[in-house]
Amino acid sequence: MAKRQIAAAALALTLSAPLAHAQEIEVIMALPAPTLTFSSAFIAEAAGFYKQAGLKVTHRNLVGVASVNAVIAGSADFTIGTGPVYLRAAAQGQRLLTILNLIDRPLVEMVMRKDVADAAGITEKSPFADRAKALKGKTIGIQGVGSIVHAWQRLVTARAGLDIEKDVRIAPMDPPAMLPAMENKAIDGYATSLPFTTQAVTKGAAIMLASGVTDAPDLIPFAYGLVQTKPETCAQQRDKCVKITQALKNANMMIINKPDEALALLKKMPNFSNMDPDLIAAAFKVVVQAHAKDMRVTLAGLEHSQQVSLEAKLLKPEDALKSYDGLATDEFAK
Repeated sequence: MAKRQIAAAALALTLSAPLAHAQEIEVIMALPAPTLTFSSAFIAEAAGFYKQAGLKVTHRNLVGVASVNAVIAGSADFTIGTGPVYLRAAAQGQRLLTILNLIDRPLVEMVMRKDVADAAGITEKSPFADRAKALKGKTIGIQGVGSIVHAWQRLVTARAGLDIEKDVRIAPMDPPAMLPAMENKAIDGYATSLPFTTQAVTKGAAIMLASGVTDAPDLIPFAYGLVQTKPETCAQQRDKCVKITQALKNANMMIINKPDEALALLKKMPNFSNMDPDLIAAAFKVVVQAHAKDMRVTLAGLEHSQQVSLEAKLLKPEDALKSYDGLATDEFAK
């Protein structure tokens, strides 16, 4: 009798294993860059939060607005992106639904090569206006035309009273290529997210020219880490939205409440494993402070996001959204 019970139990385990695997929901998440902006997604993978939620998530790195376009085209289920890009797409009739905001302040920065800054007579302690004016005639590397990085470079240029179109040249490139390009003097500085900006400053190769974290208090709160999808995804495949938000919320809370554990996981991720551990730690301190405890999408965050696009002249005033109705839901953030 005992042998029969053991055999039956073994058979049950054999049958249930593929069944459990089959129940995992496959999801494609498009990410615009391999930076610490997307720490929640990386932690959700590394800490097993995706798996705990019953998801099999594939991350795809699609630079800048290509990630949003992938969701619009249906080749990705979700993306994490910024309010300015999200709202510009909506203004052009490409309306998605945002279900969570992971980061509530702009995590974007711009650095300038040390010798260029010295020649301009500026330091990190110089008034913001003086630092920004030093951009005139310079070439700045950016991560994706039309991205939040591009918008930040243009906004800083505008706030310096410079001509956005004529006074600063841009050179689109991937973040890992920026520091080498600057050290070779192919560019005078670059704009992107952490840790790549932190890397240039800690190495002594550049000064912090303009940080969204400290140099634009009027833009806080901000919609910087919007989890986006097609409206029909949450209507027709609700489990995907429930499970992806649960995994990302768990990751956010780990970042906020257990930053040392989160950092240890990030250091092992392919995007960061070859970087100086002290560099990642320094950048992550800033990143932790930007992650939201309340992950609901706010009206103020959306308004500040559209303000950036308008100031950067990436959105015409006549095309600006008058209402954000139908673009965000709190259903999954609770």
